[in-house]
Amino acid sequence: MPIYYPVYLNLEGKLCVIIGGGGVAEGKIAKLLESGARITLISPDATPFIQAAAERGELEWRQRKYQPGDLAGAFIGVAATNVHAVSLQIFEEAEERGVLLNVVDDTPLCTFIAPSIVKRGPVTLAISTGGTSPALARKLRETLAGSPALEWTDLAGVLSRARQEVKNRGLAVDPQRWQCCITPNLLELAQTGREKEALTAFMSDLLADASANVSGGGRADLCPNVDRCRPEGCPAKPGGPAC
Repeated sequence: MPIYYPVYLNLEGKLCVIIGGGGVAEGKIAKLLESGARITLISPDATPFIQAAAERGELEWRQRKYQPGDLAGAFIGVAATNVHAVSLQIFEEAEERGVLLNVVDDTPLCTFIAPSIVKRGPVTLAISTGGTSPALARKLRETLAGSPALEWTDLAGVLSRARQEVKNRGLAVDPQRWQCCITPNLLELAQTGREKEALTAFMSDLLADASANVSGGGRADLCPNVDRCRPEGCPAKPGGPAC
């Protein structure tokens, strides 16, 4: 069993060739369209969803069986024919052309596998069992989708703007400092529509020293200086390492 390297692909404007027009191909198409891929689908038949997508110009449908050469120019390919002999032909062409290929339900022929996805806002969690158990991946996806931990994703906009501001000011802040400053209070501000206030509070905590926070009536649980944040723990907190 291969050990897969997890990666997110930028498919904007890149050609994806899907061979097969059934329900499985339909599921792949929906996610590929979200990613901005250009899709060519090759199949004698297609589901109503696929036909409608072709009529809207969202993909090109070549209404015929697979032929060698169909992967020419493709960035990735998906084989969803459920016919092993055809999948093997597609695999051989993909290997020859250097095309990344996912063969549905035939892991040994895959050069990439599609994870189970949990998505909330701009945050995406990808779950994979390395092809050993799609059922387990789905169970984990369904469990995580309802997890309160996903509420932290509501801070994505605030933290993105804070990151850009830190870059614009040419500052270097230890990653542990960011973790100390991401708090439930900050999350509450973001979730109640007070993102500007949240950004101001976050930047103040991120860059200010503890003495300034105390004198200003703010947080006293932060490291006295930004450069004193440490991955092993915060010196300013009980149980933290000595300075």
